[in-house]
Amino acid sequence: MIERRPFAELGREKLDWLDTRHHFSFAHYRDPARMGWGALRVWNDDEIAAGTGFPPHPHTDMEIITYVRDGAISHEDSLGNKGRTVAGDVQVMSAGSGIRHAEYNHEDETTRIFQIWIVPTTSGGPPSWGTRPFPEAGRAGRLVVLASGDAADSEALRIRADARVLGARLNAGEAIEYALRPGRHAYLVPARGALEVNGVRIAAGDGAAIRDEALVRLVAAEETELVLVDGA
Repeated sequence: MIERRPFAELGREKLDWLDTRHHFSFAHYRDPARMGWGALRVWNDDEIAAGTGFPPHPHTDMEIITYVRDGAISHEDSLGNKGRTVAGDVQVMSAGSGIRHAEYNHEDETTRIFQIWIVPTTSGGPPSWGTRPFPEAGRAGRLVVLASGDAADSEALRIRADARVLGARLNAGEAIEYALRPGRHAYLVPARGALEVNGVRIAAGDGAAIRDEALVRLVAAEETELVLVDGA
């Protein structure tokens, strides 16, 4: 089963500093049919104006993954962590028992991010934050695990969830496959470009909700950058 969720039909909130689309119910957007997809609870497509951002605010018991599409995001939190994550790279925050953080666009251009929230397998625990680069060449023509709760994914950022976050860059006509275990839920969004997911065309910004597909075949219709979450 593959359900296409067109970008134009996503929930939206537009402020003077933020233009955001919600793949699932979030903030003022409520849709009882879209409360999450397995362990995946939130997928926001955010455009943050230059010199603005999210002021300090709290989180608990959530794994929050930020994939930077354009520009850069600067993070600071109540643990004293500070960092700047640039386009193509990823940061992960495990909220655990509680953390306050802020995310700002200190750049001279609009920053575009995917912010992905995944429900952890256990509640509480010490909060943490981390970031790492994922060079573009490393994702050319293949899916690379960016963040994972599986210890076997030793090079990925750690999350406390039964889930994997993967990224890939494909040239036009290039195809890759991903095996989806029984009972798993996958959700895929192209950051740019367009592709077919088992024959279903998914354009930039669209979501593809996938389950009961043993093998997911991705064929790029043009140069494409994508993010995929595989969760329980």
